[in-house]
Amino acid sequence: MDKKNTLIGALLLIAAFASLYLGSRLSPPSARPPQISQPASRPADASAPANPATQPSPVMPADAAFAAVAKDNAGARITTLANDYVEVNLTDFGGAILDVAFKKYSAELDKPGPYVFNQLHADPLLAFTEDSPAGLGRTTPYQLVSATPTEAVYRAILENRLEVTRRYVIHVPGDSTGDPYIVRHETTFRNLTTETAPLPRVALSLGTASLVNINDYGQYLNIASYDGSSTQFTDRSELEGAGFIGRMLGRDTSPKSFVEKTGTVVWAAVKNQFFASIFVADKPGSAVIVRRIDLPPFPGTPRVNIGLTGAERFELPALAPGASVTLAGNLYVGPKEYRRLSQFAHNEDKVMQYDRYFFSRIFLGGYVAPFMNTLMNWTQRWVVNWGLAIVLMTLIIKTVSLPFTLAASRSAKRMQKFQPEIAALKEKYKDNPQKLNQATLELFKQHKINPLGGCLPMIITMPLFIGFFSMLQSSAELRFQHFLWAPDLSAPDTVALIFGIPLNIMPLLMGATMLYQMRLTPQPTVDNAQAKMMKFMPVIFIFFCYSYSCALSIYMTINGLFTIGQQLVINRMKDNEPAPVAGTAGMKNVTPAKKKGRKG
Repeated sequence: MDKKNTLIGALLLIAAFASLYLGSRLSPPSARPPQISQPASRPADASAPANPATQPSPVMPADAAFAAVAKDNAGARITTLANDYVEVNLTDFGGAILDVAFKKYSAELDKPGPYVFNQLHADPLLAFTEDSPAGLGRTTPYQLVSATPTEAVYRAILENRLEVTRRYVIHVPGDSTGDPYIVRHETTFRNLTTETAPLPRVALSLGTASLVNINDYGQYLNIASYDGSSTQFTDRSELEGAGFIGRMLGRDTSPKSFVEKTGTVVWAAVKNQFFASIFVADKPGSAVIVRRIDLPPFPGTPRVNIGLTGAERFELPALAPGASVTLAGNLYVGPKEYRRLSQFAHNEDKVMQYDRYFFSRIFLGGYVAPFMNTLMNWTQRWVVNWGLAIVLMTLIIKTVSLPFTLAASRSAKRMQKFQPEIAALKEKYKDNPQKLNQATLELFKQHKINPLGGCLPMIITMPLFIGFFSMLQSSAELRFQHFLWAPDLSAPDTVALIFGIPLNIMPLLMGATMLYQMRLTPQPTVDNAQAKMMKFMPVIFIFFCYSYSCALSIYMTINGLFTIGQQLVINRMKDNEPAPVAGTAGMKNVTPAKKKGRKG
């Protein structure tokens, strides 16, 4: 029984790792080299008046399946809203957000420039996209009506029929009315005619997101939408056409120009591994539109960088003469910090995708990962360094779970002690499985052995590992944080390249601790095949964790060191109950008592 359950647990763990690894790497990249147009530089004088006569040349995609990278409009007037966290750059062409710079997050390791969201894009944020009527897009010039450091208002009049006013407001830190990463937006349509004017449906850009570095395989690069009860994600693979398996199933293999998903949209988001734009409209939208976009490859590598651009569609009512209607909402543009997103009212923290996949749900990722993130942030406030925070939180978790792991280790030790007797029972009842099970259970009951005790450490470890993995992969807090020799806790701790192969130290240390831990831990099974499989587990761990963030390896290494110390103590503890003589357990004493002699 112990052998069976240990085998099942090991296979479940391997299956989970396979899902983690393959799920993030099987989205096929485009084989076509990217065709992109570099954005024009901004004018040196941001306050120069706009030139309505200057219209940009349209940039057509090289492939109908891809959106084009747009050029900035020549002569555009840039207005900047800023607080301590963001710098929001607005353009008077389209009256929209050109891009947003995050002051607390660098674009590159150990370099001062901030990370800029939507820097290369198909459309400015909240611009009316090409899915909207002509005259409302990013090429429409707007007049800047007013501007302060935290508010800007634009206006345009279309054919003397419709007035469009666009207002943007950001919050300053300490302002109880909103988060500093939130931009409040309002677009008001006013009918200037004496007749009822039907308004067409419009689509607002959610922005463009790309891979964050060469180690990013796009597992978290997608468009998300929330309908009030569940979250839907659209990955690049949905636009790439069916692969080999899809072709066998008769699915369409041609790439798609766009994917439109209709339904109630409480919020919609464009996101990558660490950053997101999330638009929560005051009134729900009706659809989300997703396109792929070719972006420049990373410096020094030919690997293509295919991003995603999205838009949310809204239905507008007809306007009576002189009447107006407002399309408004909050746009969060910032890092994927769970502690921040979890404070919002519409489950915006779902963009972390802690419980998106089936294996995450069965291992309670939606509960474990948030707990891990909260604990990590709490410990970081005590020790300052994020690496030390991971070490401390690992020790806290191991200490809390110590009673369970001690009981499991004692059970495994006792099980090993009775292996000769179990082997004898197997030999005796090899032709009668029913009696073998009955005798084995009687042996366990007689000596208070829990046959499932050896599986308990693995059962406890798996949800913690899966939850920690999910939490680390999308936590912006760990990006570019140093610890020991690792310059970035969110990336592999590569110290050198040997024949082009990265040398990552932390996964190797993790594997070494696992090997030593297995040597110390009693093995309650004598099955040779199972023993070999368990010895191969550290290699599997190294393989799956080698290219992931070194923070994960730190957690596993500290976890292993703690378990080694624990096992050394347990192995020195005495078990006062002697092992039975082989072949006697589970059998009653049938030796007749000696008769008293009769007196002659």
